[in-house]
Parts: sequence; C-alpha cells; structure tokens
Amino acid sequence: MVRPVLLLGCALGLLGCGELKPLANAPAPNTSPSARPEPAQPGELLAGVAKVEITNKTVLPLNDPLFVKALVLKNGATTAVLIAVDAVAIGEIGHIGNDYLGKVRGRAQKELKIAPENVTINASHCHGIVCADVAEKTFEAVKAATENMVPVSAGVGVGHESRVSENRRLKLKNGREVDVRHAYALPPDEEVAGVGPIDPQIGVLRLDKKDGQTLAVVYTFACHPIMGVLGDGNTADIAGFASKVIEDNLSAGAVALFVQGCGGDINPVRYKDVHNPRHAEPLGNMLGLSTLQAVRKIKCSAGAPLKVFNETIGLPRADHAERIEALIAEQSRLVKSLQGTSLNFKTFLELAGKYNLSKEFPSYSSHLYLTEQAQGRSDLLKLDDANRKNLRAYLSNIETMEQITRVQANLALLQKHQAANLAAGRRPLEAELAGLRIGDFVLVTFPGELTVEIGLNVKKTSPHKSTFVAGYTNGYIYYTPTAQQLRNRGGAQEDSDCRLAPEWEQIFYEKVAALLKKL
Repeated sequence: MVRPVLLLGCALGLLGCGELKPLANAPAPNTSPSARPEPAQPGELLAGVAKVEITNKTVLPLNDPLFVKALVLKNGATTAVLIAVDAVAIGEIGHIGNDYLGKVRGRAQKELKIAPENVTINASHCHGIVCADVAEKTFEAVKAATENMVPVSAGVGVGHESRVSENRRLKLKNGREVDVRHAYALPPDEEVAGVGPIDPQIGVLRLDKKDGQTLAVVYTFACHPIMGVLGDGNTADIAGFASKVIEDNLSAGAVALFVQGCGGDINPVRYKDVHNPRHAEPLGNMLGLSTLQAVRKIKCSAGAPLKVFNETIGLPRADHAERIEALIAEQSRLVKSLQGTSLNFKTFLELAGKYNLSKEFPSYSSHLYLTEQAQGRSDLLKLDDANRKNLRAYLSNIETMEQITRVQANLALLQKHQAANLAAGRRPLEAELAGLRIGDFVLVTFPGELTVEIGLNVKKTSPHKSTFVAGYTNGYIYYTPTAQQLRNRGGAQEDSDCRLAPEWEQIFYEKVAALLKKL
C-alpha cells in the first residue's frame, strides 16, 4: 500500500506547484492563486502585472485589440500602481469619462488598501474606442496584478528610435509657426524655414523574476500614435503594435506597458502622405524592435527602491480675448482679399497642367509661336499673359482659403477655452504632478499634452541620470506648450488648444525640480 500512497502524494504535490498559477497577463482570474507568494524580504521589490482587453467591438471593425495594463509594485510599506491605457485621454476628451480616475482609485483604496495618490494612469493617446465598462476592466487588471506579486529585480536602459516621428510645428520665414494636421493644409514649401526637434529616446524599465524570466517592461516614448490602419479599424495604433512585438519576443506572460511621453507636437513620420496607405504597424514594429534592443542590454539588480509622490498644483489660466479679437480681424482680412477670376476648378486644372508642362510654349507647339513672331503678331503671348494672371489669382484664392481654414480651426479652440476659463472665474487650473522611482528609473508625469522641448529640458536638468517625462497622465488638461510657443497663439493647435498662460511653464519646472529632489 506504500507505493500508491507515494504516487498520490506526488500527484497532489504537482497540483500545488506554481505551474497552475494564473498567468500574469490573464484578463481576469476567476479563482485565487493556488499558491501564496513567498513572504517578501526586507527591502525586496515585489511586482505583479496583468492586462485586460478594453476594445469596443460595436462601433468600428476590429483591427487590433486595445488593452489596459496594470503594474503593481511594493517595497516595504510603499505600494505603487502604474496603469497604461490604450485610449486618447484620461477623461475630458474621447471615450473615458471624467469619473474614471476617481472610480479606479476609489476601488483600489477600498478593496486593495492602495492609497489613491499612489495610482498613476497614463493614456497612450491612441484614438481607439474603448468599451463602456473600462473603469471596471481597469480595476480587474489592478486586482489581478496585486494577487500575483512576486519578488523582482529591476534595471533601467535607454533605446533610440528616430525613424517613426517628426515634429509637426513648421517654422515659417515670417517668424510664425504652423502645424502639420489634417484639419488644415500645409503652407507653401517656399514659406517654410525649418522644423522643431524630436526626442528619439526610449526610456525602458525591465523587471525580472528570480528565475531570470522577464515579468514586465515599461517603455516611454514621445509621439502621437495617430497614424491609423488600413480600413480605418479600431486600433491601439503604433503603441499597440510596438507592445505586441515586445511581448512576443520576451518570456511567456511578460507584459509591455507603453507610457506616452511629451508628444504634444510630435506626429508619426509622413503623417500627411497621400501617396501611400496610412498604416501604423510598420512604425510600431520599428519602435518595438528598438525597445527590445534596449531591453536585452539591461542588467537587473535586486533591492530596487520604490518611491512615489503626488502633488496637485495650481497653474495660471490664459486670457485669450486679445488673441481672439486679432484672429477675427485676420479672418475678415483674408475673406476680403479673395478676388474674382474667370477660372473655375476645371479650367484651372487644365491650364495649370499646360503651363507647368511647357512654360515657354504652353498654348500650342513652338512653331506656331515662331510663326506669329515672324508675322509680327503676338496673339498667343497675350493669351498666355491673361491665363497666367488668372492662374495666379486662382492659386492665391486657394492659398487664402487654406489660411482661413487654419484661422477658423484655431479661433474655435481659443473661443472654447476662453469660455471655460471665464466659467472657472479664472481660478488656477489644478493639475496632478506625480513622480515615480523604481530603482534608477525615474518618471515624472503630468496631465497635459506636453510638447517635446519641455521633456527635453526636464531631462537635461534632472539630478537623476535616467529621468523620463510623461504627459497624458492622471487626467487631461489639453495642450501645454512652452511659453515661446504660446507667443505664436492662433497659429498651431498646441498654442490654441491650451487653457494656460505662458507663466505656467516656469512654475512647472520649479515644481518638477522640487519633486525630483524628493525622488
């Protein structure tokens, strides 16, 4: 009877081993883990990760899934949560409501005893459409991550990717700046003097389990993930494809969390291309592979410190009245500058083709021009003069209409935010400034669409070697460009779609400097 008892004991032992624990990236575990995590040693960093699909499958054809991903970290008495959501923003715009942040934090506090200020949520800023119960799905991910925490070692690294992004602010020869957007046309090439910078740096945090398998990768990069896909399906865009590449090439169950950086004025490269299909997958694949190169070079070490700080700061609101008045005057001037011509669109295209194909002899073959010249006549030359005049007038009207569309789009943004600022009684605009340190990985977050120069400035002055900056976090307060960019107000989306006065930038830098000292 001894042998059957031993066999039974071995079988029961196998049933209790870690092989049957829920996977770290399971959407939502239905049962409790079959084995409790081992007790943490003093100073030991614990981490758990999970992801849950949040795609709305009722509104658009599905191209690729949207996810909410949660990373829960604990070291001693400190617990921190970093959540990455495939959505345009945390409230205010898009499909996540303004009550979302409070709901997630409230449940985390009530059911998991996690302080609300220690929960950080970043939106990738993709324009995918999430499901209606995204708050519930988010908490599912946090809960699953909490239930599967294991000791980890941490390491930080930096990747480089300069092929997928471009600065969308064009510097004109007249000193103004305009945006590369679908909402309005590009200026004539001869008016463009230069472009702004990009940030090609990929900030990477790698967390490994004790067996050397990678549990999670957090990577941050600055770029609007708004390229779209073939067929205009629901998509997580560049960030979604990049994360899939990373996860498919790491340990089974590893989760990649994308954190959007200072991408306020950074577009996908070739954003206005009309000669090739728009598709985010090639760009996402490049970002994912470049991130993997950095991941593989990282050396992880145990005992990583964990710190989290959160502060609500007040920022001065802008008074857009003067700029609105100026844009209305500009709009009126442009309309009055439109001039009549004898051409319509059909005849303009016909003549434009002819006069660009042959600048010297557009109306007929050269021999007839030469015949008229020998006879002392100039009928064709006079026709050309008249046609060229009408072409210039028609083209001028087109360029004026393009300017009008830009003015009208930015005027509407300024009027919207002026109304909001007046309704608020010009009280300071409140925004959460948060800091998270995991080992040598330091992340500063802010709810605005920070432009790239702000992130570059913070990195340059930080006392920490590996400092990264993320916008789109813990709420949404629209664009937050530099004071210099705000002097261009009305010329580009970043300086028009903003509720803040230029003084906000210096206040931000001072608050960030104090935060970085605490970390």
